[in-house]
Amino acid sequence: MSDGQSRQPGWEPRDPTLPTEPAPPPRPRGPGTGKKGRRRTRGRRVLRFLLGSLLLVVLLLAGGFAAGYLLVDIPPANAAATAQSNVYLYADGTPLARDGDVNRENVRLERVPETVRHAVLAAEDRDFYSQPAVDPKAMLRAAWNTLRGKGRQSGSTITQQYVKNYYLVQEQTVTRKVKEFFIAIKLNREKSKDEIFEGYLNTSYFGRNAYGIQAAAHAYYGKDVQDLDIPEAAYLASLLNAPTAYDVAARPENRSKVLARWNYVLSGMVKERWLTPAARAAAVFPAPPAARPATGLSGQRGYVVQAVGDHLAARGVIDAKTLAGGGYRITTTLEKPKQDAFVTAVDEEVMSRLDPERNPVDRFVRVGGAAIDPATGRVVALYGGVDYTRQYVNNATRRDYQVGSTFKPFVLAAAVENAAQTQDGQAITPNTYYDGTNKRPVEGWNGDLYDPANEDDLSYGPLTLRSATDQSVNAVYAQLAVDVGPAEVKETAIALGLPAKTPDLNATPSIALGPATASALDMAQAYATLADHGTHRAYTLVDRISRDGRELELPARESRQAIGREAADTTTSVLRGVVESGTGKAALTAGRPAAGKTGTAEEDRAAWFAGFTPDLATVVTLMGQDPKTGRQKPLYGALGLPRIDGGGAPAAIWGHFTREALAGTAPQEFELQLAPGAEEMPEPADPLDPEGWDHPEQADEAGGPDGRRHPGRPDAPEAGDRVERFPSTGR
Repeated sequence: MSDGQSRQPGWEPRDPTLPTEPAPPPRPRGPGTGKKGRRRTRGRRVLRFLLGSLLLVVLLLAGGFAAGYLLVDIPPANAAATAQSNVYLYADGTPLARDGDVNRENVRLERVPETVRHAVLAAEDRDFYSQPAVDPKAMLRAAWNTLRGKGRQSGSTITQQYVKNYYLVQEQTVTRKVKEFFIAIKLNREKSKDEIFEGYLNTSYFGRNAYGIQAAAHAYYGKDVQDLDIPEAAYLASLLNAPTAYDVAARPENRSKVLARWNYVLSGMVKERWLTPAARAAAVFPAPPAARPATGLSGQRGYVVQAVGDHLAARGVIDAKTLAGGGYRITTTLEKPKQDAFVTAVDEEVMSRLDPERNPVDRFVRVGGAAIDPATGRVVALYGGVDYTRQYVNNATRRDYQVGSTFKPFVLAAAVENAAQTQDGQAITPNTYYDGTNKRPVEGWNGDLYDPANEDDLSYGPLTLRSATDQSVNAVYAQLAVDVGPAEVKETAIALGLPAKTPDLNATPSIALGPATASALDMAQAYATLADHGTHRAYTLVDRISRDGRELELPARESRQAIGREAADTTTSVLRGVVESGTGKAALTAGRPAAGKTGTAEEDRAAWFAGFTPDLATVVTLMGQDPKTGRQKPLYGALGLPRIDGGGAPAAIWGHFTREALAGTAPQEFELQLAPGAEEMPEPADPLDPEGWDHPEQADEAGGPDGRRHPGRPDAPEAGDRVERFPSTGR
């Protein structure tokens, strides 16, 4: 250091004669030192990192699982999964109609045969009953295959598929899969395997718009699930994998794939010992027929569905809103052969003869009808119109057209039932003479005078009540209603089966001519009471109704004696003459003993024939209605005829239908017990000439040579008397 440099305080120069200090010895090498040791150290650090990371992942997964389990609740079922159609069946169990947007009918698991269950398990999840609700390994495998381009796969168990169908939606998203995972685990703790499997079978889609195994059985094979055989069950189970693609009727190019899948299902059943090798070898692929086009509520179906719904609501079984919820299986009383026969009769006797292009009046023609088994009250056929999708109003149940002279038998029945007498005090029987003069004012009515016109203003003079019924003479029946008492006539009509609130069922002399507006079904019920000797049975359209396999109780139907047998049978004996020699001769085409009555509404707006054999009561009506305005229209000129009356097309339809409906059954004779004096007697040429009578007392009853007036023939009204013009109906 130069002298010019400053020194630190306390510094002294080193003595060069002293020895220098030795360097520290080298540090010994041991484990962990050197390159190899350093690698081991780094390995431990990586291992510790990986273990820590794995622990963190496990903790995160455990936390995520716990959070997911706590946060994901089982939601309510989605609307599509609970929607069902109502199924309507004929009395023999064959399909009649379905209504509802979703073609599904839930069935209880016990209704599904074991062979069908095993086929589905073999196709979708063979370990369903022994494994957990989820299969993580299968889910990972499916995800890996999806990533490798082998198609979108789910790896879901039956439980997961049911969760997807019933609680969630169908799109493949991560969020949905996560929810599906946790809901499946929770559901497996809350429901039994059988409950889950039942739900799966009822919610799975099988193609052809069929949701659930029962709808699929009908869509592909036209049968209930319990009637499927093993090959059919295996095919339906195959569809779950690709419902649309595996419909061989629609996609014949996929037949080889379908056969492979079908064989896979059967082999799985053998492997699980659910099917013997011999049965497997005998199985033949059950190619389903082509899908039938959806019929919906076309034809008579819609009318039946409407009538059944109204009937169930009226009887307090189920209201319309609840029924609209779907899921009901309703077995009706309708018999398919008879239902088809009614359609055929209408088509051949009326529809095929309409020509609305050339004859505008033909556009107004409407037909309705109903047939009832008198011994049971079961409605066996119902005709509501040409097609529910074209004409929505049910012509069998509507109550807005006059029934016309089909009401007259109720007046006659009331006369016999009440032992009524003429104005001169004579007992009324079918052989009692009345004056059939046109527009003859009635006698004995305390209200306004009433002088109804006969059809075409014809005058008949004196004739028996039996003949007046054959010719449907209004003047006679107006007087008869007064002799019996309009109130008693109304009471009898209600007892026979007309609703108490039937419009225009008023206790006035005009009641006899049918201004009341009852339905064809109402009238069929009343005539069925006459056919069964006066025993009334409320009609029924439903044999059974169930939902999800549970039967609903139908109210009991009690029979009662509405009127005495003699009154009913006497009326029947008179109505036989209407068919044999009166206005209803067209009904003779039935080819068996029959009784009936024609009727025509005011201005020919409706024409009726109501009749019965001992084993079938049927009412047919033609009505005129403007399709644009809905207003009632006269039928003058329809079918190319000047007039339409009950003895024309309605009686022809009745005869045609009755012949076909009862084909194959032996004709039955009426077994009648007549009231005293009701036996049929020949009429003299001059009813007021005592020499023309077989029995002198008949002349007395007719108001003969002793100078008494004919029953009900009053003097002409004085000038100034008001004459009430009630609606006049014809034959």
